[in-house]
Amino acid sequence: MRVFTILGPSGAGKTTVVQALAGLDDKRGKSLTVPGVASINAFNFMGEDWAAVDVVGGAENLASVGAALAASDIAVICVPADAESAVLAAPFIRRVEELGVPAIIFINRIDSAQHRIAEIVSALQTYSRHHIVLREVPIREGSTITGFVDLVSERAWKFQDGKPSAMIEMPDSVKDREAAARTELLESYADLDDHLMEELIEDRQPLAGEVYAIAAKALRENAVIECFIGSASKGHGINRLMKSLRHDAPGVEVTRGRFNGGAVAVGALADQFKHLGKVVLLRALEGPLSGGARLGGADVGSITDLDAKTSLGQLEPGQIGLAVKSEHLAAGQAVSRDAAERVAESEPSHPSTYRRIIAPESDKDDSRLLAALTRLAEIDPALGLSVDDSSGRTILATQGPLHLRRVLAKIAGDFGVKVSESLVPTALRETIQRGTEIHHRHRKQTGGAGQFADVVIEIRPEARGSGFAFTETVKGGTVPRNYIPSVEEGARDGLAKGPLGHPVVDVSVELKDGKSHSVDSSDHAFRTAGKSAIREALDEVGTVLLQPVMKVEIHVPSVFSGALVPLVSGLKGQVLGFEAHEGAAGWDVFQLLLPTASEDALFVGLAASTRGTAWFTSTFDHYEVTKDDPGEAA
Repeated sequence: MRVFTILGPSGAGKTTVVQALAGLDDKRGKSLTVPGVASINAFNFMGEDWAAVDVVGGAENLASVGAALAASDIAVICVPADAESAVLAAPFIRRVEELGVPAIIFINRIDSAQHRIAEIVSALQTYSRHHIVLREVPIREGSTITGFVDLVSERAWKFQDGKPSAMIEMPDSVKDREAAARTELLESYADLDDHLMEELIEDRQPLAGEVYAIAAKALRENAVIECFIGSASKGHGINRLMKSLRHDAPGVEVTRGRFNGGAVAVGALADQFKHLGKVVLLRALEGPLSGGARLGGADVGSITDLDAKTSLGQLEPGQIGLAVKSEHLAAGQAVSRDAAERVAESEPSHPSTYRRIIAPESDKDDSRLLAALTRLAEIDPALGLSVDDSSGRTILATQGPLHLRRVLAKIAGDFGVKVSESLVPTALRETIQRGTEIHHRHRKQTGGAGQFADVVIEIRPEARGSGFAFTETVKGGTVPRNYIPSVEEGARDGLAKGPLGHPVVDVSVELKDGKSHSVDSSDHAFRTAGKSAIREALDEVGTVLLQPVMKVEIHVPSVFSGALVPLVSGLKGQVLGFEAHEGAAGWDVFQLLLPTASEDALFVGLAASTRGTAWFTSTFDHYEVTKDDPGEAA
């Protein structure tokens, strides 16, 4: 069995392509759907078994692509027949190239093409480090594409709705375009084959069989990206695409070479089934693999077909099956007999920056929610879990609002926990802009031993980012040495919440003098005195509000870079500059400083201004004084 992943922007028609490919053979295939993530379709073509992993479109699902590609022999990138929409394919082309997986581009829906095929390929080439080799040129009647010419065999084919294409004589109208495109094709392959280069230099026409062999070698070695055209809804170009996959796609032995020695299987996808628990789609790299055998350091429960019911007994190399009741396995793992290690390919292409606080609608469901999130994090590498310092609530990080909606629906449906969501509050701080000296005496008499502590402290503002520092210059033992740490603890207590309700930072406190009592003084008394002294000082000098500022890197297709300057300015950000991405063709890295409170608006603005193609990463940089109303900023 050979496996390919089909991916691309929403609306490109990926599912229709898979259905058309699976329908080329009379035998009924099998399928499995992981809602909102991908579907797996197994089918037969010319006596060979195939499986297609159809990843749901949209940039938010890029996180699922890595594990699927890790288990695949080749990728099919499905794109619309529109040059202006080529940028929508940029994140998918970039991901495939980052992972080093051989790829084919299929330009779908050419019956409604908005631009010439050459223009579409040129637009796609902007975002690819590989040379995109056009394998077919269209035959047109007026503005309608009615067929194509295979540039290797130089055979012409006419489309027939609902039927296989019919071979025809090459029309005179296409001969000049075909000759020019074939020359470009051969020159691309000649860079990879010395014999072909010699033939071209000597003006000898290479045999079609030789060119087919070079094309297959180039694709398997990931030296080029081949490009085909068609319309899946009408069956146009589908047979030619499938034949290219059959002849040119590498087999499992090549895919196995992408992993460290010892790997016998790889996890392609995973899901939580309500009555089965975790189920992992495995692809065998070596075999046979059978239910009950040792895999990943423990015994697997059973291996079933895609229906999760029919036992397969064992998997031969290249085959896929579901590992049921195998909690130790996960998607994106290279699995040996004794260990399971996450492969780099399965890591999300970019971090999850869409963050929300989530809480169960019923407090009694706290533990059930935590268990559900833990289980979901095992099957979804893009889920991030953390805790909000101010509320203690769980922060869930996802790839975007659709991803979040899918996760919350699964928590409610599969785990029976209804969840509410809210914005993550900004981690505001306070500081002072001038210092003061405070003398505070704590005295309390309760009938028995009393409480007494007398302190003189000075509080001073410090440089931004310095945090908190405590010193003492007490002379003559007026404050016994053993009570000085208690004063420091009290100072920290007093700074934990300032007049505006937030922690106070970037200050230093000096204990200068004080008094004690031989009977009534204690650690508690001096801690209380230190805390009260700090509060008096803060009330006297007042505080200003600080907001966190993040250093943000936006990864954006170059065509949209110009739109980011007004977007960032409108969010009170500061542009630091941008430059071309070193490893991704057609991409820029845009750097800026941005208040944390504006990150949510940046997420929404990026989606709108870059058609959902850009993403960002952020790290804390510094705090700065904000003039916003504290209530609004929070």
